[in-house]
Amino acid sequence: MAIAKAERLMNLALCLLGTRRPLSKRELRQSIEAYLEAGSDDSFNRMFERDKDDLRELGLVIETVESLDGEVGYLARRDSNRLPPITLDAEEAAALGLAAKVWQQARLAGAASGALQKLRAAGLPEEVDPYEPRSALEPRIPVHEAAFEPLMLACRDRRPVVFDYRKANAAQPEARHVEPWALECWRGHWYLAGFDRDRGAERVFRLSRITGKVRSRGARFTTPVPDVVTVRETVASWAGETADRSALIRLRTGAGYPLRAKATSVRELGDGWDELEIPYGHGLDAWLVEFGPDVVVLEPAELRADVVDRLRAVAKG
Repeated sequence: MAIAKAERLMNLALCLLGTRRPLSKRELRQSIEAYLEAGSDDSFNRMFERDKDDLRELGLVIETVESLDGEVGYLARRDSNRLPPITLDAEEAAALGLAAKVWQQARLAGAASGALQKLRAAGLPEEVDPYEPRSALEPRIPVHEAAFEPLMLACRDRRPVVFDYRKANAAQPEARHVEPWALECWRGHWYLAGFDRDRGAERVFRLSRITGKVRSRGARFTTPVPDVVTVRETVASWAGETADRSALIRLRTGAGYPLRAKATSVRELGDGWDELEIPYGHGLDAWLVEFGPDVVVLEPAELRADVVDRLRAVAKG
């Protein structure tokens, strides 16, 4: 079946590329053997529409032209389906390979693989194999949240969404009406940056705290979308990367290596504990909660109170 379909698609592509005038469905059916063998007109029409969509998905530009007598014809102009030679240096080819490898675990794996095959057909060096291990680092972005795909599509299509969101220090989720801008992965977690209509300001939402389904709304955006650099800076700030103070914590010996990497000073206390001074910015309380009983906040008092509130919210379920 796969070979028969590939042959049928190839024959259709050759017919559309080889004609100087639009060909009608009737003419295409008479020119391609597989279409002649179709049992009925309905069967042929369904087969032809699927094949036409498949060729367009593969990148073939197919034009639909209506003649003076109202008959619809199809053709694929060669000048519209000819790309200039693609030249990539070693660094660019390696970057493309890594980009394809990143999405192996996501639903985008099929699209990434298909894009790479198209690039190979257009001149990407065959020796570039994104699935061949070349180093000890494995660039992957795991996507486990069910909200990822609908939010990705909403960001692409500029569609407002509604979802239930549970803040780290809240016992119950609440509905949020958001104009989604972009998705960013930070410290292994996915975040959505967007405009919160209820609060009238930009906000960042962690996807793992979205409960239930993401619902789309037909209305248009009410605010302009900032450039990608601004969005990344916003996510970094809300995820705790922008620090203007210092915090003092106790950390269990042999635990919390990400915290140790950020520490400006480390002092051994004995009895299985160390004292660390770390940068303190927005979002640090949420990060510290992830380390559970291995972390105790000493100062400042407001950070300690925020961490305690979050732990209590988690304990209440």
